[in-house]
Amino acid sequence: MIISIINQKGGVGKTTTTINLGVFMAEKGKKVLLVDLDPQSNLTSGLGFGMTVQNGAEKKISNTVYDVLTGDMDISQIFLATPYNNLFLAPAGIELAGAEVELVSALSRESILKGALAKVKDSFDFIFIDCPPSLGILTINALTASDQAYIPVQAEYFALEGLGQLINTIKIVKNRLNSRLEIGGVILTMYDSRTNLAKQVTEEVQKFFGDKVFRTIIPRNVRLSEAPSHGKAISDYDPLSQGAQAYKSLANEVAQKYQ
Repeated sequence: MIISIINQKGGVGKTTTTINLGVFMAEKGKKVLLVDLDPQSNLTSGLGFGMTVQNGAEKKISNTVYDVLTGDMDISQIFLATPYNNLFLAPAGIELAGAEVELVSALSRESILKGALAKVKDSFDFIFIDCPPSLGILTINALTASDQAYIPVQAEYFALEGLGQLINTIKIVKNRLNSRLEIGGVILTMYDSRTNLAKQVTEEVQKFFGDKVFRTIIPRNVRLSEAPSHGKAISDYDPLSQGAQAYKSLANEVAQKYQ
């Protein structure tokens, strides 16, 4: 199952969701690949790669998704084993920003990632793709390669802004490039139970997406936002936090969905 975690808005919890859903699914014994398709490479650093660790050493990355998209390497050649059992990473770096331009003239440019993942998808139970905050060629590649799209939506003002454009993009990809693509789920994130606004937004999202909205709501949680700067998933950084409990619950829902 290949799932794009997508919203062209930044700061809605895409990377946090990709890391923590991936780790909790791996803890369930599923073999999981995380693909970092964002030039900001927060997924990569959030798992401790490319950042300086405590003793001053750095977990260096020699090859990234960029090398796969430009045709220089098979995706299996860039896999990194993460600190978590069953969880592997296809990392990104800043050079990915140049891929948007370089892919413009490439043959079947929307399907390059699909071709790359086709060679390895049978080796994994789940592949989660962390999409960039845009609807450019990288995101189109992710959607063309995916069975489903998960949309994180923050329970805040303007949450629904831009979702029409996103849904339209998903429809276009489904019609022209990938007939099996579906919206697999909507994840409410950054929920602050103290505010009426969060409740209103939740109702609006549920009205708009119906039963596509996961029952689990991810709370606004300081520990969740701190964990990536330490290169750790929340299950590692603070397993008793509200954020950890929420992502564990979300992973249970996802696992049940595909039993």
